[in-house]
Amino acid sequence: MLFCDIDILDADFAIKHHQWVGVCDGRIAYIGSVPPAPDVAATFGETYDDTGRLLMPALYNAHAHAPMTLLRGYAENLPLQRWLEEKCFPFEAKMTAEDCYWGTVLACAEMARFGVVSFSDMYYATEERARAVLEAGMKANMCEGLVAFEEKPYAEYPICAQMEALVRDWHGAGDGRIRIDYNIHSEYLSTETVCRDILDIVRGTDLRLHIHLSETEKEVRECRERHDGMSPVAYFDSLGLFEVPVTAAHCVWVDDADLDILQRHGVFVANNPASNMKLGSGFAPIPEMLRRGIPVCLGSDGMASNNNHNLFHDMYLQALIYKGATLDPTAVTPQQALAVATRTGALSQGREDCGVVAEGARADLCVLDITGPSWCPAPDPVYNVVYAGDGADVVLTMCDGRVIFRAGEWPTIDIERAKAECVARTARIISEL
Repeated sequence: MLFCDIDILDADFAIKHHQWVGVCDGRIAYIGSVPPAPDVAATFGETYDDTGRLLMPALYNAHAHAPMTLLRGYAENLPLQRWLEEKCFPFEAKMTAEDCYWGTVLACAEMARFGVVSFSDMYYATEERARAVLEAGMKANMCEGLVAFEEKPYAEYPICAQMEALVRDWHGAGDGRIRIDYNIHSEYLSTETVCRDILDIVRGTDLRLHIHLSETEKEVRECRERHDGMSPVAYFDSLGLFEVPVTAAHCVWVDDADLDILQRHGVFVANNPASNMKLGSGFAPIPEMLRRGIPVCLGSDGMASNNNHNLFHDMYLQALIYKGATLDPTAVTPQQALAVATRTGALSQGREDCGVVAEGARADLCVLDITGPSWCPAPDPVYNVVYAGDGADVVLTMCDGRVIFRAGEWPTIDIERAKAECVARTARIISEL
């Protein structure tokens, strides 16, 4: 595809007007202020020439639980532990692999509609989830949820053999669109032996770890009681866990010593501002993390604690709430908010050639309609992208050069069937509870 005479958000998160961007073989092959030569332009195929459009990097959801679309609106107005134990766990115990498949299909449709091309997903039924992602034409880092209470070797848990098979059969599938991550759910749902064994598996490979970390005050307090005063961050550091690439979701209740550890190891922090507020968990110290150079990325979390996959909402919250929380209107800049939602999210997934509008990068792109009243006037459109724009402004989403959403249509997904399947499956599960 050749995008003609379009404004773009460049690699420095600045607006460039009247640009031509050519996509070929899944990558951005041309960016220029003049059209490419006719023989070059012909190699890009279809031309996209529409006024009032902005081309920007697609978004990367760094922490999700895709099948939890089935729980949307079900577990409401409860604190975290009651939310989990009274609502989520009983519901999830009734979910089948096919339920997880259809929940993921719907999640893919929703994310694609809002400009998201890739997500890091922690759940069960990984093969079914991966199948849904590949069929949708999207990308995902998948990990199989692990709960470990017994102090025994990881090899004695059935999930060990399951993970070996997933890595063998699915890691790198779809020309690298599927990546398999290892998972340690949290300090309170794991053991020291299992953590050390998983570290030994991941170390020296191209695999990564995805964990929940210091989400609530209660989690941190009880961890200190179990581990001689160590916080979850300090505990995992004592095991050497951060010697491998880690994406740590939440990191709300962290202190300066914890931040020193995260900074030293370059741990990716997946902030979930909507979910953390909805569950009353608190606010991660994102401005201080950004000041320290800790790589911050953005997550939606599951639909029982956020209710939508519109990552533009989460980006808006991330850019705004810390100004009020710190009484500093410069706490998070729009450029930082955009980087968190795009380039850093891609890097957290090990996708080095993604998340930026630049020649040679993967063509993970979204196009926004910027003709609406909320975009006018626009002395600096970058501010409008973050503060005035919305996922509803997305008119085209492209993953690896393939269009996966365009003008209200999903070329890769039967959206009506996905909606009907999820409605029916949620009703069935609730009737069984």
